Amino acid sequence: MKATQWGHRVVLVTGPSGAGRSTAIHSFEDLGYEAIDNLPLSLIPRLLEGAPLPRPIALGIDVRNRDFSASALIELIDRLAVSADVESEVLYLDCMPDELVRRYSQTRRRHPLAPVEPATDGIDREIDLLAPIKVRADVVIDTSEMSPHDLRNEIDRWFDKGAAARLVISLHSFSYKRGVPRGVDMVFDTRFLRNPHWDADLRPLDGRDPRVAAYVAADERFDSYFKTLCDLILLMLPAQVEEGKSHLSIGFGCTGGQHRSVAVAEKLAKVLADAGWQVSKRHRELERRAA
Repeated sequence: MKATQWGHRVVLVTGPSGAGRSTAIHSFEDLGYEAIDNLPLSLIPRLLEGAPLPRPIALGIDVRNRDFSASALIELIDRLAVSADVESEVLYLDCMPDELVRRYSQTRRRHPLAPVEPATDGIDREIDLLAPIKVRADVVIDTSEMSPHDLRNEIDRWFDKGAAARLVISLHSFSYKRGVPRGVDMVFDTRFLRNPHWDADLRPLDGRDPRVAAYVAADERFDSYFKTLCDLILLMLPAQVEEGKSHLSIGFGCTGGQHRSVAVAEKLAKVLADAGWQVSKRHRELERRAA
């Protein structure tokens, strides 16, 4: 954001319908923002005319806003950008059209730009309508492969301005077959370790099971690898805090995302938690299986 000594701090949240705007607005609310969804564009300047609020504002804007038009939103963005009394930022939530179609088919909702037509028609129209807004965005988050939890983490990462002193570490396990998760800061490959998949008794289990964890740890290379890994990360974390980083995402990949990557992420999470760091865990492939 632009540096100002006083004034309103505003994040405009927009993007195609179904890309996650409601989830984003709730995330901003959890971060302490004054969150308002679907406020008419004509009322936003009046909202900012008064004395600055003690907390930042997040405004959800999409085609369902009563007086929405792309030109009006562009005019508002440009107006806020030159205002000396406002720190403004535009968050654009993007999503692939095929994924938007899938989401609409799941919810069976009608698209606001195609109330009596197929959702695909409305999606195409809206993406075209919002193209000039996307160009002006300060932050673009592609939610195509994100769960609501993933999006919340990404919002925290970009907009939790008060979290610099409390670094949050998220550990992700994943399968290389499905690609590296979006937004991870660093990735470690665990495919060189013993694979429990080839043990018929362990194959149905996952890396959270003590038997699988013991099997992986029995690899003669594991102890040296894990010690080096812990030393590296524990050395790095204080420097991340000094740099003002509020969130660090570390990925561990293996072939299926079920055994080795999960076991390593679980073991590292315990080491970091015991050292006093705030840690969260995500096991992408296990979550997909559960879903």
